[in-house]
Amino acid sequence: QILFIAISMFPKLMNCVISSKIFRGAKASQTRLSSNLPVIQDLRKEYSRIGLSENDSLIKSGKPIDLFALWLQEACSANVIEPNAMCLSTCKNNRPSARFVLLKAFDDRGFVWYTNYESRKSEELSENPFGALTFWWGDLERSVRIEGRVVKVSEQESSEYFSSRPRTSQIGAWSSNQSRTIASREALELQEQEVNSRFDSKNNTPIEEGTSLISAPVVPRPPHWGGFRLVPDRIEFWKGRESRLHDRIVFLRDENNNSTAWQSMRLQP
Repeated sequence: QILFIAISMFPKLMNCVISSKIFRGAKASQTRLSSNLPVIQDLRKEYSRIGLSENDSLIKSGKPIDLFALWLQEACSANVIEPNAMCLSTCKNNRPSARFVLLKAFDDRGFVWYTNYESRKSEELSENPFGALTFWWGDLERSVRIEGRVVKVSEQESSEYFSSRPRTSQIGAWSSNQSRTIASREALELQEQEVNSRFDSKNNTPIEEGTSLISAPVVPRPPHWGGFRLVPDRIEFWKGRESRLHDRIVFLRDENNNSTAWQSMRLQP
């Protein structure tokens, strides 16, 4: 009877041994992989006592765009790396996606960036014209979140900005079929060389764009390239505070009523 019990328990004992080895092996592998990394769960920063108050004049007067301008200026003065970098989030078929773009203009009408109209983000915005922007200025313990409807800027506005770009950036707009696959880096650089050749100042061959002829060396704006403007109906200002009791002030605007007035309120962190 004892022999029978021992034999019947043998498979279970072997499973335990195998499982134990797998666990130890996985743990050892994890240790090797993360030996040069800090313990992620222990990464933590204690923020300062300096906060965001409803008594701030720009908050009391309902001027989130002016407050954003002030925060952006202070981020520039603090030499934050690319203070105009913002994470643009879009959504298609209930599947969100995000990427960083650069803010190039803003005013009471909204926040503007430029891109390829045939890119993934542009295609998603054509199907769902709502987006969200997130700015993170870690050195200042600040973040701004902006949500709203996205529209294209005017052709004139896009062309004026394109003409102000460095020539290399203008060439890049023609060289890359954004978000499309390509065989190699060399293939991408070859495309750039071909575009450079087309717009070479020594090459006087006219280039057709739509119905007009534009002579080299002018680099015209590609018809598939231009700007978007996010028209905000929600702007949230976040300031890190002690003990994770962060300050969050949100401004809301009723887009359906075309109201220009903003209402502000405090949110729990």
